[in-house]
This record gives sequence, C-alpha cells and structure tokens, in this order.
Amino acid sequence: MSRADLNKRPDEVAAMFDDVAAKYDLTNDILSAGNAPLWRVATVRAVDPQPGERVLDIAAGTGTSAAAFAKKGAEVTALDLSAGMIAVGRERHPEITFVEGDAEHLPFDDDSFDAVSISFGLRNVNDPMQALGEMLRVLKPGGRVVICEFSTPPLALLRFGYGAYLKRVLPGVARLSSSNPAAYRYLAESIEAWPEQQVLSQWLRGVGFTMVAYRNLTAGIVALHRGRKPVAEPVRESVARRAKARRAHQHTGEQPSLGKPVAGQPSAGQPSADQPSAEQPDAEPTAG
Repeated sequence: MSRADLNKRPDEVAAMFDDVAAKYDLTNDILSAGNAPLWRVATVRAVDPQPGERVLDIAAGTGTSAAAFAKKGAEVTALDLSAGMIAVGRERHPEITFVEGDAEHLPFDDDSFDAVSISFGLRNVNDPMQALGEMLRVLKPGGRVVICEFSTPPLALLRFGYGAYLKRVLPGVARLSSSNPAAYRYLAESIEAWPEQQVLSQWLRGVGFTMVAYRNLTAGIVALHRGRKPVAEPVRESVARRAKARRAHQHTGEQPSLGKPVAGQPSAGQPSADQPSAEQPDAEPTAG
C-alpha cells in the first residue's frame, strides 16, 4: 500500500490516490461525518457555472464535483494526477472530459477557462503558489477561481477537538472503511501542516488574483476561497509578478511555508499582503 509524505512527490501522491480510488467517495463521506456533499454544494454555488462556460476542475478525483458543474450546462474538464482516480471517474461520468496532469504544470493554453476549481487538492501539491499561478494563467481575464480546502477552526475549543479527531478517531475509522488506511494518516498530517485561511488569501493575491475573499464552512474545518483574474491586466504582467515572487523565494532559499504563521504575522517567504476579511458566512448548504 502506498502513502505519500509531506514532501508531496507527485509520483507518490498519485500512487497513494490510485490505491484508494475505488472507495474514495464513500470513505470521504464517512470520515467527514456526512459533510462532504454539503461542501460540494457550497463549492458549486461559489463557482456558479453557466451554460456553455468552460470550467476546469483540478484534483478532480472521480469527477463528483465535475459532474455537478456539468449538470449546470458547463463544458467541464476534470484534471487529476492519479490514473486510478481518472479510470473510476471515466466509468462513472462518461460525459466528462478527464485529463491526467499535474496542477503545477497545467497542460492547457493561456486564457482557456471561465472558471477553475480545486477541492481538497491544493494541500497535496509540492508548490501551492506555482499551482495558483497556473490557475491564473489558464483563466480568461475576469475568470474566477474557487478553492475548497481543509482549514483552521477559529475557536480554540473546536481546534482542540478537531485535532483530537484527526489524531485519534480518523485513523481508526480509516482502518475500517479504506483499502489504504496509511493514506488517511497522510490526510491528517497534511491538514495539520496546512496554513490558516489568511495565508492562502495572501498567496492568491501574491500571484495576481483580485477580489480575494473566503468564508468558513462547518465552523472553519473547511474554508471556501474565491478570487478573480484581473480583466485589464495583460497576462505578461501577471507572469512577471509570479516570476518576481519566485525570484524572491529563491533569493531567501525558502519555499512557501506550509506551517501555521505566528498570529498577526505572515509566514516566512510569503508575499506580503493586507489581511483579508472573511466573507459573512451564508447559511450552511443542504445536500438537496
């Protein structure tokens, strides 16, 4: 059985998800205590796919979210690193175009999509800012990005309880419901290492997105981030900004930090930006 570590080598991440592909959606529903469908509803609402729009779903897995976008009339491309996930997805959703590929090197032309979505996948890439820059590149001017990802509950008591769940409860449930329990140890570790909501907002601004905002779902266990590609800014300027940020990281010898920042301070190596204001949470969506 395969298990990736926090170095997040693409081949190891792909092999790990190959192992869990057959039971992936069922296991997620169980481990999320039934919240996974609600998070998906919120993501679809945030993307707001319109008939005829081109939507790219990155880290699409078996295509569950991609199929929901397609039901709205969008032309959907589902990209995933795992051949096993794609095989399951193609069988379940033959109407979706599946592409095997890496979020850090998207195999698409500039200005190709009206919307880009990634759910619970940015945490699994080696260089999140590189992936965000690629999302910006393939979006059309004015296009929107939506990121649904595990996050940090703002309430201390909930953070404590959630941490205990990740360390003690999740591994036991995974042993009963998954064909590769080790993969879910990686899940717990990667969630704990992932930065807080404000840091991801800084990353989005740092690569060139505007109108950046987020809102918490399920009391902050998950956060839904949104941004727009500038309409007037030429692609070459956004590319130059990303290159400048990359040179700054190389100069300091640091990659974007995945650790949690000191309160009130950005993580080392991150582009400085004003702290974002969270959107006012909407009512929790229902599965229907």
